[in-house]
Amino acid sequence: MISVIMLTYNREQYVSRAIESILKQTYKNYEFIIVDNGSTDKSGIIADEYAAKDNRIKVKHRDRGNIGSGRNAGLDAAKGEYIAFIDDDDWAEPDFLVFLYSLAVNNNADIAICGSYRQNKNGEIESKFIFDNLLLHNTETSVMEMILRTYYNSATPTKLFKRNLFDNIRFPNHGKYDDISTTYKLFANAGLTAAQGVGKYYFTRHHGNNSEAATKHEMLDSQQLSEYLTVFKERTDYLSRVSPNLTDFAKWSEWSYMISMVEKIKRLNVTGCDAPLVFMLGELKQNRDEFYNSVYTRDFEKEWVKELET
Repeated sequence: MISVIMLTYNREQYVSRAIESILKQTYKNYEFIIVDNGSTDKSGIIADEYAAKDNRIKVKHRDRGNIGSGRNAGLDAAKGEYIAFIDDDDWAEPDFLVFLYSLAVNNNADIAICGSYRQNKNGEIESKFIFDNLLLHNTETSVMEMILRTYYNSATPTKLFKRNLFDNIRFPNHGKYDDISTTYKLFANAGLTAAQGVGKYYFTRHHGNNSEAATKHEMLDSQQLSEYLTVFKERTDYLSRVSPNLTDFAKWSEWSYMISMVEKIKRLNVTGCDAPLVFMLGELKQNRDEFYNSVYTRDFEKEWVKELET
């Protein structure tokens, strides 16, 4: 019924914990597809050892590729009616799958979402999207909430997707940030999203995380900014086509990201971002009035606009 997909690359110190957290699930009707993304350590060997003990585990070994192409390999092999993802340095509570499955089935939802926790580099556990209420969101509301990141974000772990959402949607075969390139398309093609912020998933933050630069803004670099800007432009174009009512919101979200990054670059004295900085300043200047007067623009963003003009 559920296909759990995990991509692993050189995470021999973490991967056993991730695998065992899925094997301990109280929901048993699943297959576990582990894609070894060209590991040069023992990650692939460890996965094979678990597969030899449990026939629900299927390991696919492949040459090194980006995260998106690895997840696509897992999707191509998946047979479940629902798709769940786990990262190889994370772990899940034993009722992670049953919680999401019940949330999806009981509410006839195409996407089900749980809350999560994050273990930082000091081993401390921090709450992430924890709340009590059950939220049922239609297509447009779920896209907006995902972009606003109030109750959930674009990360694919913590979510259970109906398999048919992936019939015409795949992760990008290039670039580093696969979730922000893909998840909004899944939400834009879903009917109902059910979210309940009960913590069932644990993220781990360490120096090897792909998302470290995205959360530590003093580490911003030109490549990351350029990729984000490209993805957000593609997101605006896509949402304007498939859900025209979201056009103004999508445009605002693109400019909101730009002014946020400009503010951080200036405040933190980030270097090495000259080209994207010039681009963002140009876009903000060209679209100044539309951004400033948007119903979505917040007061602090208007203050940042004024500061740029002084």
